[in-house]
Amino acid sequence: MRKLKVTELNRLTPEAYKESPKIPLVVILDHIRSLNNVGSVFRTSDAFRVESIYLCGITACPPNVEIHKTALGAEESVDWRYFEDTLEAVDNLKQQGFVVCAVEQVEGSVMLDKLLLDKNKKYAIIMGNEVKGVQQSVVDKCDMCIEVPQFGTKHSLNVSVTTGIVIWELFKQLR
Repeated sequence: MRKLKVTELNRLTPEAYKESPKIPLVVILDHIRSLNNVGSVFRTSDAFRVESIYLCGITACPPNVEIHKTALGAEESVDWRYFEDTLEAVDNLKQQGFVVCAVEQVEGSVMLDKLLLDKNKKYAIIMGNEVKGVQQSVVDKCDMCIEVPQFGTKHSLNVSVTTGIVIWELFKQLR
């Protein structure tokens, strides 16, 4: 096997990316403190053509050198909006007809491997703070909660890793 050269990967230009069809998914970052995590979410969102990212609360916004280190330019290709209050972002998406899902460990959560989406609907996933998770007041406004099954001694994953896992599953079902 031979590794492909960058020129052989048929990557879209940023302009072509902006015009390309996106999956009906918005990622909401609820008070994410690590700029590396924010950049990583931008890069993953670009890879799977996520419609938009909503940055909320203390979550940093582009342009930012630290976000760029992990986003590698995806902060320029993926559409994003800033909301001071995550609940305002949730209300905005619900008014647009999105099914809003917190990615959180809660009573009655749907395990990611059991999740079945409706291709005729639009979805938003909320990713929580690295220490506190998704705010309870935000969880209370969600239509459902999704949980990533875990089988080790730890009960959490890095937020950018979790976002990647969840986006991949939603991409498979919504594309």
